[in-house]
Amino acid sequence: MSGLRVIPTWRQGQERLYVCLRDGRNIAWYDREAARINLLSEDRREDVLEVLGPFVTGPVTVGPPPVPTPAELARLTLHPDDDLAPNRPGEALLVDLDRDPGPTHRLRRPDPRRRALTAEQAVGEALDRLDGAGWHALHSIALPGGDRIHHLVIGPGGLFALHALYARKQKVTIADPMVSLGRSEPQPLLRRVRAYADRASYALTAEVHPVLVLVAPSDVVIPGPLREVRVLRENEVEGLARLGGVLKPADVEALHAMARDRRVWAAAG
Repeated sequence: MSGLRVIPTWRQGQERLYVCLRDGRNIAWYDREAARINLLSEDRREDVLEVLGPFVTGPVTVGPPPVPTPAELARLTLHPDDDLAPNRPGEALLVDLDRDPGPTHRLRRPDPRRRALTAEQAVGEALDRLDGAGWHALHSIALPGGDRIHHLVIGPGGLFALHALYARKQKVTIADPMVSLGRSEPQPLLRRVRAYADRASYALTAEVHPVLVLVAPSDVVIPGPLREVRVLRENEVEGLARLGGVLKPADVEALHAMARDRRVWAAAG
């Protein structure tokens, strides 16, 4: 008996099978998606291959772990408390609602935080589907002063700061910089959306494009041209994947590694 154990784990939605000694130390892992068995020591090579045998599907590469890129090294050295990658869409709202659920009586006016959360979750789900196309999304990025970028997406087409607006069954009229929902008083929302993108550009030292995403509107009216900002419906967000020719894969990874560091955003004041 080799005394080795195989322990399955999930990392960012991908399964890895770790091979461990009796004392819990890892000596190898099998990455199914990469079809690779990474050995930390050649001494137990045959034992590792034997214990992983029932789990391996198809041909695999066997050898030491690949040398990490600078972006991977930066991610590996990032303290968990400073890593924004695990943030869920609407993370700040989820935490706020958990602390203070607010009134639950049926006759009370709906909590606007819950509508805002619905919007951010809808946009976040659309963005997460871009992951396989070489894009990375970060959610609920806190800025100095209490402001927040709802979503930041980085990919071959560049960097985009997305602001989600709940507009279910309402007509949205946009006359730069004013945005109105139904008969409500217009608000200079586009000014704020552009400001968030500008702050992200300053923090990341890279151009970040502002995007307003309307969630489930009944109609959208834009009587004139808009300065710099894109306006999309939530079902159009995945169209960003068609953009390209701006960033190379290595640049995307490096910017993602930088953007996921909470400390970077202290410069976005």
